[in-house]
Amino acid sequence: MSNDTETVAGDRDPEEARKMVRERYSTIATDGQDCCGDVGIDVTDEGGCCDGNEDATGSERLGYDTDDIASVADGADLGLGCGNPKAFAEMAPGETVLDLGSGAGFDCFLAAQEVGPDGAVIGVDMTPEMVSKARENVAKNDPDNVEFRLGEISHLPVADATVDVVISNCVVNLAPEKQRVFDDAYRVLKPGGRIAISDVVQTAPFPDDVKMDPDSLTGCVAGASTVAGIEAMLDSTGFEAIEIAPKDESTEFISDWDADRDLGEYLVSATIEARKPPQNP
Repeated sequence: MSNDTETVAGDRDPEEARKMVRERYSTIATDGQDCCGDVGIDVTDEGGCCDGNEDATGSERLGYDTDDIASVADGADLGLGCGNPKAFAEMAPGETVLDLGSGAGFDCFLAAQEVGPDGAVIGVDMTPEMVSKARENVAKNDPDNVEFRLGEISHLPVADATVDVVISNCVVNLAPEKQRVFDDAYRVLKPGGRIAISDVVQTAPFPDDVKMDPDSLTGCVAGASTVAGIEAMLDSTGFEAIEIAPKDESTEFISDWDADRDLGEYLVSATIEARKPPQNP
């Protein structure tokens, strides 16, 4: 596998960046606040983001339907993310799913419904408070095939070649060493396994004040890579069948992430798919 060559947003030390991200999401886990960028949008009682649109919760704007939201007990859906990996991951009964940056567990509980009792779901998050919250939510949702582990997504606490599909929802952009994230995802996947990730991609250069703003980094903005950059990292790792599809309509909610500028001018949500080659005969 190759070494990471990306520059951390704002030329920050990777450990400094990780500390900033961990502190922000620790606060979200314990206080349930500031879940949609920097516009001061709070988490509603239902767990979604309140954006003033009474016709749709934050999660519906991200691509989840009302059945998804209703099927998971309150407390797991924090309104975080920029898409719905379940919509394109094509998870099947009996598969093992790994969620990178699992938060309070919303995507894990949805995945558990897809893979059924013969499947398994592993959520990994580097924030102890998030892992504790997710483990508390297990009791509310009563799945016996979901577990949550504390760890960094660039150094996954998961054995080699044990996972069928890796999902994630707007978390890879937060990682200061993205190449290592893709390398480790490749390591844990079985031959023929796949990734199905929702994330933001950069469509235009960020202004210097965005690149240097700590809130922009931890708010899923300044750490976004370009489509070409993600493709290069996935190819370098060894993935094949790489498909990255920007979602132009996502500017509708991304534009609400900052009260001072239209972030839709600089980034959009995208689906990121790739497959680990099958084992040679």
